[in-house]
Amino acid sequence: MGLLLAYSLRNLLTRKTTTVLTAAGMALVVFAFASIIMLAEGLEKTLVDTGSDDNVVVLRRGSGSEVQSGVSRDQASIVETLPEIALGPGGKKLVARELVVLITMTRRASKASANVVVRGVSETSFLLRPQVRLAAGRFPSPGLSEVMVGQSIAQRFQGAQLGNEIFIGGRNWRVVGVFHGGNTGFSSEIWGDVDQFMQAFRRPVYSSVIFRLSHSKLYSTVRDRMNGDPRLTLEAKRETQYYRDQSRALSTFLRVLGVTLTLVFSFGAVVGAMITMHSAVATRTGEIGTLRALGFQRRSILLAFLVESLALGFIGGAVGLLGASFLQFFTVSTTNFQTFSELAFSFTMTFDIVYKAMGFSLIMGFLGGLLPALRAARMNIVEALREV
Repeated sequence: MGLLLAYSLRNLLTRKTTTVLTAAGMALVVFAFASIIMLAEGLEKTLVDTGSDDNVVVLRRGSGSEVQSGVSRDQASIVETLPEIALGPGGKKLVARELVVLITMTRRASKASANVVVRGVSETSFLLRPQVRLAAGRFPSPGLSEVMVGQSIAQRFQGAQLGNEIFIGGRNWRVVGVFHGGNTGFSSEIWGDVDQFMQAFRRPVYSSVIFRLSHSKLYSTVRDRMNGDPRLTLEAKRETQYYRDQSRALSTFLRVLGVTLTLVFSFGAVVGAMITMHSAVATRTGEIGTLRALGFQRRSILLAFLVESLALGFIGGAVGLLGASFLQFFTVSTTNFQTFSELAFSFTMTFDIVYKAMGFSLIMGFLGGLLPALRAARMNIVEALREV
């Protein structure tokens, strides 16, 4: 049996042109599938990594995002009294009131407009987000019209570079710092003093209250306490869950799109593999008859041709994944369906994507080779030997 399989695999090297063309077709399908799923995975990873499992986001009950939420000063004060809030340096509670609004800015490359998140923060906000690091300049001073911008904003939008002024909320704000938010959505935001932003945008309420739990297991206690307080019309979410919800709509859309396009493209790849294998069977009729005369059974012939077809699928899948892996060096931006704001993120390759793409490629190879393999296995020995 090993001799028969080696013979079949050597035929792939003999028919180099058809092997390359068929494998290339499968590789393109795998590349398209992997790239779209990597896009969805990168989006989800960027948003989920934005949050911390120990942080809790408090929003108005029923609001889907901070942009839609409103937390009054009185309710924010009640939240700040929760005993489950962790203490920071000097015994100060790690809790921050924040404002989130959207502004329109112009992209540097395309000159098109896009929504950008502006986040009003306090000094405690930086303690709650240790992944935010200053890359250039300095932090904004409280009480002044100063902002710091994420690296993605500085790279992609006009006027958002260090030392420039941005028109926000009816007045100019000087960019005094550029920060790096790691692989998170914070890199696509503009940060400034929350009180100054509330005055500029004439907002009487906050968008959210963020705090850190003294122990991660206390989340259910906090949630139940807030739900049972008649003074509050708020809900608490773990920060990781909040950002996972933010990514769900767009990532689901991308995954469905990826599967749909892959199914359409794979039809052509399967037909190509089928034509290739039918051609292989037709040109090797005499050889098949000889093998049968030497004592090889029908199932052995069937298996040999299936292995040949699966090898084509494996080669195509490996090449497609190799090409898709280079996309990890690129950063793209899109609009978050939940907040309708600009979000920059990178393609992300995972083991789950690798095995699914390779599995799909092998399925294409199997489907493309099944009918030709059955035809080869069912050949009559006498008729096949006439071709010798």
